[in-house]
Amino acid sequence: MEKFACGLVIGCVAGALLTANSYKMRTLVRKTQEEMKAKFDKMMDEKIQAAEELTDEIKESAAKAAETAAEKGEEVFGKMKKAAKKAAKKTE
Repeated sequence: MEKFACGLVIGCVAGALLTANSYKMRTLVRKTQEEMKAKFDKMMDEKIQAAEELTDEIKESAAKAAETAAEKGEEVFGKMKKAAKKAAKKTE
């Protein structure tokens, strides 16, 4: 999609150079270029917004996964401590 938009902008510039002798055509080309640039900017802003939302979701998921892993690690560590205490008592 970005390649299409870039090609369109380049085409508009080329058209502007070809019709440089006509004032009306130059103003029409400039207006069209500005409209296309505005549409392209809007499209890119939407894509950036979607990417940012996805990134936020991934960050939240990663934080939840890290929290869960930490809780499980604490459980395992507690069980290991209990087992070590039992083993120490048996050896005494």
